[in-house]
Amino acid sequence: MKAFFDTEFTGLHKDTTLISIGVAYENNHFFYAELTDYDTTQIDDWLQENVINNLFLQDMKDNTYKFDEGMKTKYVRGTKDFVAKELDFWHQYLFHTEPLEIWSDCLSYDWVLFNDLYGHAFNIPDNIYYIPFDICTLFKVKGIDPDINRESFAFNTDEDIKKFDRDFKGIEKGKHNALWDAKVIKACYEKLIVTE
Repeated sequence: MKAFFDTEFTGLHKDTTLISIGVAYENNHFFYAELTDYDTTQIDDWLQENVINNLFLQDMKDNTYKFDEGMKTKYVRGTKDFVAKELDFWHQYLFHTEPLEIWSDCLSYDWVLFNDLYGHAFNIPDNIYYIPFDICTLFKVKGIDPDINRESFAFNTDEDIKKFDRDFKGIEKGKHNALWDAKVIKACYEKLIVTE
């Protein structure tokens, strides 16, 4: 099973902290979490406007979760430890011990922060494949500029947009929201693997 994920975090530096994580699974289930213990002193104007303002779980209590109506999406709000525990429970619920292949966009920060959820790389659950993959490399291999606008690539026809809206009905939209970006990564991957 493939899982396409994205994170939002407090800056492109070594002391960055995780703000949110979104995961779009191959089987059209989703996980989205907003962390409550990120370093707020690192939030600048750009992060406030483009990331913090795209969070949508502020009405949930700390260290709680909820599901959407069809039980396809799990929403979590809490500390890093709570989010890691709930993500692991979600994986066990959906996949039991089935191997999970992790995909991201430009994954250098995403993968480090994913591992940090569990303390370090040796603590990630056994069913998660320890080598991550990225669509930037897949774009390059397919002869497409890796810096291409992801939404334009994924949704360049009316049918693409209709399918996306159908598959992701009810999920918040907006670039720099981790769940939205995870869905876009999944859509790009699906288009790339059929591109000749």
